[in-house]
Amino acid sequence: MTKRWRIFAVFAVMYLVAYFYRVSMAVIARDLAADLVLDASRIGMLSGALFYAFALAQIPLGPLLDRFGGRIVVSLAGLVTVAGSITFALAPGYGALLAGRILIGMGTACVLMGALKVFTNWFTSREYATISGLIIAVGNVGNLCATAPLALAVSLGGWRSPFLVVGALQLGLTLLLFRVVRDRPIADGIAEEEPLLAATHRPVGALAGWGLVFSRPSFWLLALLSFFWYAGYMALQGLWGGPWLMEVMGLSRQGAGNLLLLTSVGFMTGCLFIGQVTDRLLKSRKWTLVAGQSLLLFLLLVLTLGPAEQVPRWLLAAFFFAAGLAVSSGVAIYPMIREMFPSTLSATATTALNFFVLTGAAVVQQVMGFIIGRFPRGPMGYPAEAYHAAFLVPVTGLAVAVTLFLFARDTSPR
Repeated sequence: MTKRWRIFAVFAVMYLVAYFYRVSMAVIARDLAADLVLDASRIGMLSGALFYAFALAQIPLGPLLDRFGGRIVVSLAGLVTVAGSITFALAPGYGALLAGRILIGMGTACVLMGALKVFTNWFTSREYATISGLIIAVGNVGNLCATAPLALAVSLGGWRSPFLVVGALQLGLTLLLFRVVRDRPIADGIAEEEPLLAATHRPVGALAGWGLVFSRPSFWLLALLSFFWYAGYMALQGLWGGPWLMEVMGLSRQGAGNLLLLTSVGFMTGCLFIGQVTDRLLKSRKWTLVAGQSLLLFLLLVLTLGPAEQVPRWLLAAFFFAAGLAVSSGVAIYPMIREMFPSTLSATATTALNFFVLTGAAVVQQVMGFIIGRFPRGPMGYPAEAYHAAFLVPVTGLAVAVTLFLFARDTSPR
């Protein structure tokens, strides 16, 4: 295995663990509520806290990555993640749970961004869409681990033990990353194969960099789409999909975990081919996003606003898998944002966009929790109407975002 693929492998496994933390709430939400007497609003806040911390960390993260590189920043953040996982696992009440989720959000905030920053120096521009999709595909193995396997682990030993185990794994990976990763090839051989703009553009300060990024209209259109793309996915996969399947559809924890696993498999499958779709099939970042997000919008309409409760289970499984495929189109935001700006601003631009990705997940999950909590809770949980009203938030937002994104300017590999 060459040096750049060893670096990729370490980052990919660490991103797998980060993804596990991100989506695990969907499976353990009911156990947390029963164990620590938490209502829907607090469960929504717990899930959203990771995303709020993750999003806020993006503000200083871009300039730090551009200044110090991915190896140092991601390694230090990994230790924060370890502290968060242990705090969450041992939490005696809501306050400690919240603190643990915040630490996990802060610690995992730079794994993907740090990896993409390092990959800028180790992979060519034409490899970038494929490598971005590949690391997110590997990350979704963590998504898989947080569905049916986590449900099985919780049923056998409770919800605390898995987070202690994953915290130990996180520590080992952090030490390995610090040892293996280098920010750029020593001879810059790969970097010289492509016209990296670092040679013709001097580095800019943080404020000037943000000014350049935020002054571009297409950035804001991409940011809005990213906000609701990931919000819709996390609403279904990361938190409220599990309770909806169990309380409205009548599935067991394992049955709900299996359907959510299919969404992860669909997402992971799509990520493996996103580079080929954007570079060879559609030859467009913009139209890959428009087509994929339009399909996702249709599937969310079918799944979450009532019709899914009337269809056969085998067809429901197909819908969940297709939803994962549609979600994978959103990965095209990362090569698109890279191509909007010079390489000296790559981390600043990417983390600025990622701020909206994670803020969307946090805000929408919390708003949905408030909406669901306003309905009376029965012996089987909240009524179907509560979930229909809540899922209308990401559905409406995505519809508006896709429509406005039609006016964005397309990009292509340099």
